[in-house]
Amino acid sequence: MKLLLLTLALLGVGVAGIAIKIWAKKDGKFAGTCASQNPHLNKNGEPCGFCGKTADECENR
Repeated sequence: MKLLLLTLALLGVGVAGIAIKIWAKKDGKFAGTCASQNPHLNKNGEPCGFCGKTADECENR
């Protein structure tokens, strides 16, 4: 029972943290979530598979 309560408390803290971050950000958008902006994930300079932008087209560099 203690493990269940601890698990639920930690999940609640995580969800609350994400909710606060969304609430605090303008328009509720996370900055820099495009995979083409991460040099470790995009070593060949390919466009993002989700939005299609290349690294030079991303505004949050």
